[in-house]
Amino acid sequence: MPSSTSRRTVIKTGAVLLALTVTSCTGGPGPAPSPTSPAATTGASDPSAIFNFGTASQPLGLDPALSNDVESHRITRQILEGLVGVDQTTGKPTPLLATEWNESDEGRSYTFKLRSGVTFQDGTPFNADAVCANFNRWFAFSEGLRKQAPGSSFKGVFKAHSDEASLSIFKSCTALSADSVRIDLTQRFTAFLQALTLPAFAMASPAALASGTADILDKTKGGQALSAFATNPVGTGPFSLAAWDEASVTLVNNPKYWGERGQIATLKFVTYDHPQTRLQALLDGAIDGYDAVTVGNFDQLVKRGKQIVQRDPFSVMYLGMNQEVPILQNTRIRQAIEMAIDKDTLIRRFFIDNTAQATQFVPPKISGFNNNAPSLGHDPVKAKAYLTEAGYNGEELRFYYPLNATRPYLPTPEKVYAEISRQLTAVGLNIKPVPVEWSDGYLQKVQSPGDHALHLLGWNGAYSDADNFVGPLFGEKNGEFGYQDAQVFSKINRARGMPEGKERDEQYHTINAQIAASVPAVPIAFPISALALSDRVISYPASPVLNEVFTKVQLKP
Repeated sequence: MPSSTSRRTVIKTGAVLLALTVTSCTGGPGPAPSPTSPAATTGASDPSAIFNFGTASQPLGLDPALSNDVESHRITRQILEGLVGVDQTTGKPTPLLATEWNESDEGRSYTFKLRSGVTFQDGTPFNADAVCANFNRWFAFSEGLRKQAPGSSFKGVFKAHSDEASLSIFKSCTALSADSVRIDLTQRFTAFLQALTLPAFAMASPAALASGTADILDKTKGGQALSAFATNPVGTGPFSLAAWDEASVTLVNNPKYWGERGQIATLKFVTYDHPQTRLQALLDGAIDGYDAVTVGNFDQLVKRGKQIVQRDPFSVMYLGMNQEVPILQNTRIRQAIEMAIDKDTLIRRFFIDNTAQATQFVPPKISGFNNNAPSLGHDPVKAKAYLTEAGYNGEELRFYYPLNATRPYLPTPEKVYAEISRQLTAVGLNIKPVPVEWSDGYLQKVQSPGDHALHLLGWNGAYSDADNFVGPLFGEKNGEFGYQDAQVFSKINRARGMPEGKERDEQYHTINAQIAASVPAVPIAFPISALALSDRVISYPASPVLNEVFTKVQLKP
């Protein structure tokens, strides 16, 4: 069983306090937990604090089933909850809206006992019928809806929707009683419980889904196609949406929340699209904290005595390549691109200290990481030779990169693009820059079929299993990479159903090695991400998988 650790180190230099919290989150699912639930209490008094948190961009939508960007999920985690939670220390599944569960039929059936007395924020009862309404909705997403909202996670986890039911891992949801529900699968899925911790599988009020026509994206906000529900989500969580404007999203504490309500009465996420403006807002006292600290901000934060909380690396930053672009179907061209990239320089200049170089897409702390995955290394001379051998004749490569976006896996995309572009041009590649505002649909543009030859992106793991990395990225042909390898697809599908242990780990070693050898993308770094906090904050629930619910923030009186 993988080990898990948590430690807090405080370093003092005169009046400067730098708090580094590092959490390793590598456990697999353990036995079903006991039905003990948190006490539904407000503590000595109702929440009264106002807390302002700086974010790098506006959310792309607030329906977690259809939006998978970091800022959307940061907010929806406060509003909606899933059946299963995540232990902050071990990474194992814990009770949330389900208090206990059991597995049967050789891992093809799971029965959940649901928490009693819970209601959605609109007063709709949370029960087994509500659970099945959500699962059946996700399963029934149409092809047209999936094209409109490529951020849907269901297919990446369960392989297919109801229009290809024979290919899907999900089979059915059955309400056994008001507080008992059974999920049946078509095959064993080892990481099923961990997958349910994804924000995409949070429970929404069936009444709100219906009244908000959740599967009809006939609204727009910030250039994004959204449903009415995605602008006003309703869940069972500790906060509900109060307002969403061009500059911020405001949440208020849910007075009927079943669990601990914490100290914060009003939670405001304020958008600052540049690292320096986020830093200045913290120094000026306009916000109490912000995410995505960059290398350039580190020294200023330390000098001003602000807290810096680091997360253990649980993401991978990569250069994507689209094999639907004819020239990139040539393996030698893709290998030349990999050899042209100087990962050490990129990490040293643009990432936080101790960020590790990546040679595969599964982070080192995950079972299935391959210590011997093939890597071509940095070799510009050989890259030029490979381009000559492949008959490259200056064909233009459109290189997409985001503007005004900071992500845990990509702190300064414009600077990273400039350096990678310089390195690629140095070996003779013809690079055409295509900058796209994050808010103008960058994710959709690079994850859908199109003319993007190269693009910058990353993947932040949401649960501690190798499938969460290789499955969504390389488990099937998609618009992002145009990658097609039936053997790899089959091995990923087989590994999903294998019991934890040496044989499953070895299968992922093989998968990682095959992906690395065929170079569908170039993994560059396993970034360390960090938050900055004011002195008002005693503790913040930093999570490698970004499962950070603000009821757990502790503030000075």
